[in-house]
Amino acid sequence: MNDLVHQVKTIARQITPEVIHWRRHLHANPELSYQEYETAKYVKNALESFGLSVHTLATTGLVAEIKGNNPTLKTVALRADMDALPITEANAVPYASKNKGVMHACGHDVHTASLLGTAKILTQLKEHFEGTIRLIFQPGEEKNPGGASYMIRDGALQNPEPASIIGQHVFPLLPVGKIGFREGMYMASCDELYLTVKGKGGHGAAPELTVDPVLIASHIVIALQQVISRNASPKQPTVLTIGKIEGGTATNIIPNEVKLTGTFRAMDEGWREEALKKIKRIAEGLAESMGGTCDVEISRGYPFLKNDPSVTQRIKEAAKAYVGADNVVDIDISLGAEDFSYYSQVIPASFYRLGTKNEAKGITSYVHTPTFDIDEEALSISSGLMAWMAIQELNYA
Repeated sequence: MNDLVHQVKTIARQITPEVIHWRRHLHANPELSYQEYETAKYVKNALESFGLSVHTLATTGLVAEIKGNNPTLKTVALRADMDALPITEANAVPYASKNKGVMHACGHDVHTASLLGTAKILTQLKEHFEGTIRLIFQPGEEKNPGGASYMIRDGALQNPEPASIIGQHVFPLLPVGKIGFREGMYMASCDELYLTVKGKGGHGAAPELTVDPVLIASHIVIALQQVISRNASPKQPTVLTIGKIEGGTATNIIPNEVKLTGTFRAMDEGWREEALKKIKRIAEGLAESMGGTCDVEISRGYPFLKNDPSVTQRIKEAAKAYVGADNVVDIDISLGAEDFSYYSQVIPASFYRLGTKNEAKGITSYVHTPTFDIDEEALSISSGLMAWMAIQELNYA
């Protein structure tokens, strides 16, 4: 084992400049969810240059396999996401986004480049492991219903079904060099709320002639918080946030309607279903009681993400062997959402975190911000670590 992990680390060091190049190219050329056409071409060309056959799924998703000795013995899957966010980058770096209003602000460029590096390592070591490693490059992680659901629909987890799947994600709360793990429930489900409150508009100086949707919407915003404070157990992590209120045109005009948009997150599917029904019932009932109406549209998002304890324990031990026990840490639950959760609902899965923060370099911004970036030293770890995890998963009987 010591010899093989040494070989993985050696190749990983050799290809780090190439991984950095891939990441910078992807960062400079981001594409939004389900529009990753050039990204998919770039990744496909790289995979084919390693001698791999690549299959397209879900329009802009890719799947390739690295077959070791006795390839039918067992299959393990590795996943990366490829889409970017509708954010204008504020970083003054040579690899800043060339596509105005689009940015890799969540590290998907890192995930994709890292998995390409993992692929290159594993193709050079395929005589040293038994089984098959499936590479999944998916679109649309950032947008409902989630590209993972389309990849599963199109067969990414079939013929044969992998024994397990591993996902990696940047984590700017962890210093570079650290790797974070969490067993069991890790991330929340995520549903989008779209409420249209309708009333009767008119002059602001004659409210008695109107049904004020601004007032109704205000009551709904307050009342919906009771879904959490008086219905959810204090022991149950859950969040309801109204993030946008839109309506009206002037100080003295009561509009005909007001739009509310928000998000609901939970870590229990039973409570999730109950809460969504309550949200609809409260909003509709309160609007009606005040003389108006409320149309409630709920866009169903990702389920909760659960990290299989056994898989997580195994890849955690693999990480200790690769980066040292002192660099492996336990992390807390998150009310963020990730469509990797779809995979975790089908097969044993584990989603771990790659530290990317470096305070000395000023690299501290959180994901989904215009100044997000990583310490690229993380790329000297990410590819080899995932390759080593995959090999160890194949070795598990």
